[in-house]
Amino acid sequence: MNRRVFLRAAAVAGGTAAFSGALWQRALAGSAQPGPGPYGGLLPADANGVQLPAGFTSRIVARSLRRVPNTRYIWHPAPDGGACFRDGDGWIYVSNSEVPLVGGASAIRFAADGTVTSAYRILLGTSINCAGGATPWGTWLSCEEHDIGLVHETDPRGQQPARARPAMGRFKHEAAACDPERGVIYLTEDQSDGCFYRFRPQTWGDLSEGTLEVLLGSGTGPVTWARVPSPRLWITPTREQVSGAMRFDGGEGCYYTNGICYFTTKGDNRVWAYDAAAQRLDLAYDDDLVTGGEPPLTGVDNITGAASGDLFVAEDGGNMEINLITPDGTVAPFLRVLGHEESEITGPAFSPDGTRLYFSSQRGESGVSAGTDGYTYEVTGPFRH
Repeated sequence: MNRRVFLRAAAVAGGTAAFSGALWQRALAGSAQPGPGPYGGLLPADANGVQLPAGFTSRIVARSLRRVPNTRYIWHPAPDGGACFRDGDGWIYVSNSEVPLVGGASAIRFAADGTVTSAYRILLGTSINCAGGATPWGTWLSCEEHDIGLVHETDPRGQQPARARPAMGRFKHEAAACDPERGVIYLTEDQSDGCFYRFRPQTWGDLSEGTLEVLLGSGTGPVTWARVPSPRLWITPTREQVSGAMRFDGGEGCYYTNGICYFTTKGDNRVWAYDAAAQRLDLAYDDDLVTGGEPPLTGVDNITGAASGDLFVAEDGGNMEINLITPDGTVAPFLRVLGHEESEITGPAFSPDGTRLYFSSQRGESGVSAGTDGYTYEVTGPFRH
C-alpha cells in the first residue's frame, strides 16, 4: 500500500483529526479537497502569460537585472519571499534575492494609484535570502537559507540600517510569522529533517534578545515546546540540540492569522495548521489525502492570506500556480503562469487594502538557476474581503 492510499484510508478511519481552528469549519479529515474556486475557472493567458479568473488583470512591475519602471534602480536576481507595508497613502513591496554572497533584499514604492515612484536596496552583503516575514512594528525579517543563516531585520523604507538577529538562531532559515497575541515569532527550516521553531523576545518589538524554542511532537495532535540551548552557535546544528524535536520535510512558507500559524513543507506537499491557543498541530492540506482526482496543489512553498480567510499557496514547480484554500476547506487554482516551466512562484503578498496581489517567478522563462530572468508581477481584481 503506497503512502497516498495509506493516508487516505487513515483519514477515512479518523486517523487524522479534523481541524476546528478559527478558519476551518468543515474541512474533510483536516485536509482541504479540490472543488470550484470562489472566482471561477482560469481564462486563457493574458499578454503577460498569466491565466487568471474573470475580472482580474496582471502587470509586470519588475524584471531581474533591468531598471524598475519609472526608476533608475536595477531589480535583483532570483526574487523570493516578499511582503507589503503601508507608506502614507501608498505602499511598499519588499522582496528577497535568493542568490549567494550578494543576496539581500530590495523594495518598490507605490503611490496610492499604483504608480511606481521609487525602488531601492534595503539589505546588502547577505547570502541566499529566501523568505521571511513582516513584523507588526513595520520591519521586514529577511531570512538566510544556509546552514549558519541568520535572520536580518530590515527597514522597508530604507532609512534605518539592517540588523542581524542571532538570538533567533543559526540554521537554514526559510520563513517567519509574528504572533502578537502570544508575543512570539514562528520560524521554518528548509531541511529534509528540519524543525519548526518559535522565538520569544525579551521585549516584544525588540529582537536583539530572547529565547528560541523548538516544537516537540510525533504528528498531528497536542504538541509542546522546548528551549534550544545554543541558538547562536553551530558546533551542534540547531535542529540536533533538543531530543524529541519533531521533524518536517523541507519547511517553507509561514503565515499567522487569528490564532493559527499555517506553514508548508515541500517534501510531502503539506500545509500544516498550528493552533497556538490549544498547542495543537493539524493538517490543512496534504496532497496524499486528496480523495477525488489528482491534487491541484503540488510543490507547496510560500503562503499568505487574504482578509476573507482564504490562504494563497505558491508552487515551487508543479504547474506554476498559486492555489487558494478557502475557509470551508476547498482548494482550487487562482492563477497560473505559462512558459516558466523551470521556475517557481515566490513572494505572494497583498497590498494593505487587499486589492492587489504581488508575486514573482524566480527564474522566469529561461529557468536559469542564477535567477537573472526573474519576473515580479501585480494582480488586481475583485478579491474577497
